[in-house]
Amino acid sequence: MAEDWVDAGDAEAFRQPGLHAVRVRGARLVVSYVDGRFGVISGLCNHAGGPLADGRLDGDYVVCPWHYWKFHRESGVGEPGYEADAVPSYPVREEGGRLLVDVANSTKRRKQVHAPHPLARTPSRLPGPPRVVGISTTAMTAGQPRFSTSDTLLEVALEHAAARGHETRLIRLRDLEFRACEGFYSKSARACTWPCSITQMDPEDQLDQVYEALVHWADVYLIATPIRWGAASSLYFKMVERMNCIQNQETIAGKHLLKNKSAGFIITGGQDNVQGTAGQMMGFFAELGVQFPQFPYIAHSRGWSAEDMENNVRIVAESERLREGARALVERCAEMAQLMLDGSVTEKAFVRGGRKASRTSAPEADAG
Repeated sequence: MAEDWVDAGDAEAFRQPGLHAVRVRGARLVVSYVDGRFGVISGLCNHAGGPLADGRLDGDYVVCPWHYWKFHRESGVGEPGYEADAVPSYPVREEGGRLLVDVANSTKRRKQVHAPHPLARTPSRLPGPPRVVGISTTAMTAGQPRFSTSDTLLEVALEHAAARGHETRLIRLRDLEFRACEGFYSKSARACTWPCSITQMDPEDQLDQVYEALVHWADVYLIATPIRWGAASSLYFKMVERMNCIQNQETIAGKHLLKNKSAGFIITGGQDNVQGTAGQMMGFFAELGVQFPQFPYIAHSRGWSAEDMENNVRIVAESERLREGARALVERCAEMAQLMLDGSVTEKAFVRGGRKASRTSAPEADAG
């Protein structure tokens, strides 16, 4: 078998701890030295092309820095349980203080056949009226229920949508076990994948329910949040940070995952900054390509100094005007979705009780 030994560099330099990147005849390789033996394998991970040389050694395995796939530093074979995956490995020898690599006799790259993740399918909308998902971002102690102003108005909106013939779903983030975003995008834009890398790696991660609803099922998103220190809840931000994988498809793959979607927001709290909270939420979902109806949020706040939360809760609990605002909001969102789906927008959703629905559907200070 013909050989083609190429000088990769000073052997002593490659004896230094860690992994070393080198290009040989245009190929990106990674060199390691453990227990007196050199190893040379491809520098590109099988999963998403991650740079193995930027990873680390775990015993005799090179760990990819992007999603932690492991390959034996000499054979290139995947870690136990994943041996069907392998990156090319190269014969290597030391001669005259130089490290030589035989580029003619590398092993073959092998990729285990992995069934596509269910979320990876092409979005395809089934016939029917706009479908509405409500997402509650209110935190609550398990087993210790309390009255939530934002949850209450969200439930009113969903009940109204169901009464008007829409399919609805309610997702409470507090009921889901899901990991926080782990910053794959911070390593490389391509390291933030769709479906989310965490969802692919961890079958116990339950944010797949949110992804399924937003990408594949719903036409209308109703997001409800309390105001926490002048912003949306921590659960809201935990969710949207994980949604970077949706936005990132626009910039790195040219894929528009959210088509013909509309969104509305329900914002309540004992603190102020309604407009700031709404602005952040609208800005984020606009970045994903989501559209908004006129007056895309309703809100209630008694201001910064209203520390008597019992009264704040009582007002929402007793306010029919806020409930009317929630009903009008979901109608506006559904009509916007229908307009995008087939252009059949009607006047009826904007007429309630013989008058136009507008900001006055809820208290003037409480509607956006």
